[in-house]
Amino acid sequence: MNYWNKITVLGVLVTSLLGCRSGDKAPQFTGKDGEVRLMVVDPGHFHADLLLKQQNASISRDVFVYAPKGVGLTQHLERIQSFNTRPENPTDWNPVVYDGADFLEQMLRHPAGNVVVLAGNNRMKTDYLYKSVSSGLHVLADKPLAINPENFELLLKAVHKAEKEKVMIYDMMTERFAVLNVLQRVIMSDKSLFGVLRADSPEDPAVRLESVHHFFKEVAGKPLIRPAWYYDVNQQGEGLVDVTTHLIDIVHWKCYPEVALDYKKDIQVLGATHWPTVISFEEFAKSTQMTQFPDYLLQYVKDGKLEVYANGNILYKVKDAHVALNVKWNFEAPAGSGDTHTSVIKGTRAVVEVVQDESTGFIPELFLSPAQGVEVADFMQALDMFKNTLAQTYPNVSFQTENDKVRVVVPEEYKKAHEAHFAQVAETFFRYLVQGEMPAWEIPNMLAKYYITTTAFKLANVTK
Repeated sequence: MNYWNKITVLGVLVTSLLGCRSGDKAPQFTGKDGEVRLMVVDPGHFHADLLLKQQNASISRDVFVYAPKGVGLTQHLERIQSFNTRPENPTDWNPVVYDGADFLEQMLRHPAGNVVVLAGNNRMKTDYLYKSVSSGLHVLADKPLAINPENFELLLKAVHKAEKEKVMIYDMMTERFAVLNVLQRVIMSDKSLFGVLRADSPEDPAVRLESVHHFFKEVAGKPLIRPAWYYDVNQQGEGLVDVTTHLIDIVHWKCYPEVALDYKKDIQVLGATHWPTVISFEEFAKSTQMTQFPDYLLQYVKDGKLEVYANGNILYKVKDAHVALNVKWNFEAPAGSGDTHTSVIKGTRAVVEVVQDESTGFIPELFLSPAQGVEVADFMQALDMFKNTLAQTYPNVSFQTENDKVRVVVPEEYKKAHEAHFAQVAETFFRYLVQGEMPAWEIPNMLAKYYITTTAFKLANVTK
């Protein structure tokens, strides 16, 4: 493998002339092997690496990386190297690197590929996205695509540019591929079992989700070294605009499947609050391997400890349903646990819950129970009918009664680790490229999602 193959300007020009673009027409895709040529721009987040964890025949083995010298680039290349040299199912990527200070300008002037990958510092991400689609390039981007209201306005412009250039913007929403979310969506689509979303109020919302994450953890079997800027909310974004993107996405994906939401008409952000996670210098050093706080973080340091506004609550209304979101960031998970996700969605006939805590051994489990006022016998009859339908697609899923709830028992064969979902995201996007279009609801719902997060950010900071 050519681990550090520097692109020369001549080399980029030659690659560009080989067929990335022709005149003003966006590249066409037929589905043949190696047709997707990735250009990874300024990788600072490990999600850029996970796209390459498994070989994908659609992707050219030459992966073009445009980035400044630094930890982000070094870690990206080291992970690719680890994927290429692992004993089982090694990959065969050839990273071709341009690390000049003008990396973005070089990529835009002479693109060596046809799909831009964005997963890094979020302060510049929306600008990178806008400039990429303005140059007629497709974009596969890690969340969040906007971290403040100004970014949201630029994202709107990027969407209009993408329509004009006939290119696509696709948000890496990996949670749609988690089997419990898929099963929850299937259950909610069965009106005899779930009914419809229960009539609710701001005080008693039909949908509640909570997500707990950690700054220090392992990725691909190794401790994750965070760049120092990850702790700067002006660069990474607050918790309100980061992890909440996944929560909002799966709420809409489950509750209003394939419905295009209009953020101007269907969404009301009712309230938002935020608070900091306090990080000691010792924890910061462990996470970043730095020997001092950089100057740009000193404004957040109090009594020698770093305050990161990584936690928050959002209450919003989508159509007739109220949704309450809670996101928390701790430094490190207790032994035996990790990131957790819990949710409760109340229907008129059943309640669907994902529980992940001590009671489940910190393994997410899916539960069903009859809604208030629904007879247990009627609920069980509807469940029996649903089992027959589900068996056609998930024949090995079973159901086990535990106290007043029914646990959906999902065999390991259906479960994939979070890291594997990035390959599924990529495969979905590549399929859209071949089809020449995305589902009509994708972009409207992406805009609704970022309208909610950036409006919540504004509300929380007004009341700070």
